[in-house]
Parts: sequence; C-alpha cells; structure tokens
Amino acid sequence: MIEISSFLSTDTNAGTIGTHSHQNESQHHCLIVIPTYNEVLNIERLISEILTLSPQFDVLVVDDNSPDGTGDRVAALATKTPRVQLLRRAGKLGLGTAYLAGFKEALKQGFPYICEMDADFSHQPRYLLSLLAVAEHEADVAIGSRNILGGGVENWSPMRQFISKGGSFYARTILNLGIQDCTGGFKCFRAQVLQSIDFAMIHSNGYAFQIEMSYRAQEKGFRFKEIPIIFPDRVAGRSKMSKTIVFEAAWRVLNMRLQTGAYKPAAQASLSLPH
Repeated sequence: MIEISSFLSTDTNAGTIGTHSHQNESQHHCLIVIPTYNEVLNIERLISEILTLSPQFDVLVVDDNSPDGTGDRVAALATKTPRVQLLRRAGKLGLGTAYLAGFKEALKQGFPYICEMDADFSHQPRYLLSLLAVAEHEADVAIGSRNILGGGVENWSPMRQFISKGGSFYARTILNLGIQDCTGGFKCFRAQVLQSIDFAMIHSNGYAFQIEMSYRAQEKGFRFKEIPIIFPDRVAGRSKMSKTIVFEAAWRVLNMRLQTGAYKPAAQASLSLPH
C-alpha cells in the first residue's frame, strides 16, 4: 500500500516543526525527496533543519515501512505543516524505486525543482541552498560533489574512499560521463530533466541508480554543474552499503554501455534543452 500523508495542524506551537509562521506556508517551489529505512534517530532533526533553511523547501519522505517507526514519526510531523509529506510503502523495495516514487509524486504536484538526499546527515542540509541556486540559474542538474576542489569526505576508511572514487572513475570512463562524482546522491533537478526520463527504463538501485540517472540526463543533453560538499560519515543509525550494491553498480554500468553502443560525447553535458 502507498499512502501520502500531509496535514496542517491548528497547533503551531507543538514540537519543532511549525513553530515559525513561514514554516506552515508551502511555496511549492522545491521538494526534497528523502528515502528512509530505519532513520528514526535522524529524521526529525533533518526535516526541522531543512524547513528552517528557507520557505522554498518542502519535504517528501519515502519510507519503506521502517521497523523502528521512522514513518510514524514523519506522519506526526506532517500533521503540523503541509510542507512535510510521507509516502509510506509496504516494505523494503530499494533506494532506486524509492527515489522514482518520490520523483513521480513531485512531478504530479507540479514542483519546478526536485532535490534528492540521504537521511543520515552525510548530505548536510546547508548545501541545499547552493544546489537550488545552481539549478535555478546555471544548470539543469546540480550535484553535490565530493570529488572536485573543495569537496571531500570525513571519517571514511581508505577502502571506502577507494571504492567510491574507483566507482566514479569506472562509470566516467565506461559511459563518458562529464561529471566527477558519478555515484553521489545529493542532487537538485529541474523538473524538465525528470520529465524527459522514462522511469520505466530505470532498474538500478544504490550507486547504480545515481549513475544511471546522470547518464540518462546527459543523453538528453542537459547541463550539469557540480558544487563541492564535505561528506561526513553518518553518526547515528547504520549504513546501508553492501557488496551487493557495489557489484550491481559495476554490472549496470557495463550493461548501459552495451545497450547504448557508441559513446555519448561528454560535451553534451554543457548543452541545455529549451525550457
């Protein structure tokens, strides 16, 4: 069962959400899509920080029936402001499908800008303002990048850094992607980008999902711009990374290359379709 929850409470002094007047007024400008599975330790503070940043931001949490009650916590927050929505799914169906479900809902509601981010504070909310500004004025897809000057990671093991940078190098080489951080999942899209992609043809999860979305957008000729971010390791909760996700990414990248045949020139990433 899929359920969308979004409510407005008359009690504007309850909890951290909805304590300021602007927090109860949706501008319907940029929707932040956040997939969750067992993120109850992070989600309330994350949503509060996002809503406090700017009245331009609304939040849609896509929860895969978290046993720890993440979905229930978000549903409670949604009773306090229409800027918080919950898309509750029946079970753990995967990161890629969670993002796609969120994107579909964002497009259905007519948001002109859609961001994606993790719930564990590795994607720090403070960068959302810069990502949105880039998508509004400079590019069709703004990417929070760990792999350009000024970006980086904190508290990662050498092996994890090798896998991450190696994955980006592999995807960039095989698919000729014109970006440095191919596996990053902190992005802001113009709605036109997501409207142009056939979601039925996206079958990847994890790292592979991020790579495939960028590749499909590059195929359409959309512009990218990366901004540097610092990516700390999560403090609360458990990482969802696994060997399966890494192997899937390697296989999916090669499969995309074989399906599309000739390389798509990276120069396409500097072009923009008319808006």
